[in-house]
Amino acid sequence: MLTQPPRVGLFVTCLVDLYRPSVGFAAIKLLKDAGCAVDVPAVQTCCGQPAWNSGDRADAADLARAVIAAFEPCDYVVAPSGSCAGMIREHYASVLAGDPEWRGRAERLGARTFELVSFLTDVMGVERVTARYPGTVTYHDSCSGLRELGIKAQPRRLLGTVEGLTLAEMPDAEVCCGFGGTFCVKYPEISVRMVSDKVENVERSGAETLLAGDMGCLLNIAGRLKRLEKPVKVRHVAEVLAGMTDSVPPIGEAP
Repeated sequence: MLTQPPRVGLFVTCLVDLYRPSVGFAAIKLLKDAGCAVDVPAVQTCCGQPAWNSGDRADAADLARAVIAAFEPCDYVVAPSGSCAGMIREHYASVLAGDPEWRGRAERLGARTFELVSFLTDVMGVERVTARYPGTVTYHDSCSGLRELGIKAQPRRLLGTVEGLTLAEMPDAEVCCGFGGTFCVKYPEISVRMVSDKVENVERSGAETLLAGDMGCLLNIAGRLKRLEKPVKVRHVAEVLAGMTDSVPPIGEAP
């Protein structure tokens, strides 16, 4: 009996769209390789997290309604970001708590919303990838992915199947890098200290490349590495898992 492949709506995220489109293409490749039919709704916009975290409840609610309406036809919503996936999955019901109809729609969409690597391993049962990345990498656990969505072992499990790759854990891999969305704007001195500590731990790992699953963290750490003239490369984990690192330079480096 033939069954239809799951229809996955890719939530691209603002930072991927504006700064690193290659992550979106890597996500599409990984999802298709896993047997999914992928849609990228053209009307999608920000998930609303910056507005929500800044206390702008009205705009956050408007953005949440727009995302829900755009992605409701899909079987699943997948984002290459624990932060955005966490917003949709864990917070939309609170954003729309005052409207019973929209709250219900938010809960139903949230239940089928996942971060990319978690979706591949936990929902689609992907156990390995066909990719090669020679060298030593270390992995930074983003706060939202780790604490809201329980993403820890999943990326490491798939990275262990990448040919030529060696994973070297850094000290305090689970500690925030200091980005925190609007946090780095509100508290720049604290943020700089936190990302400087993260850079020191990256160096202590001895890795040549830093990987993570959230563009906010990656842009923040890559920027600090660049300012300190450190040679560590920075990439989104999806690019490595999809075997697409030859077509795009590391984050923060010129083509």
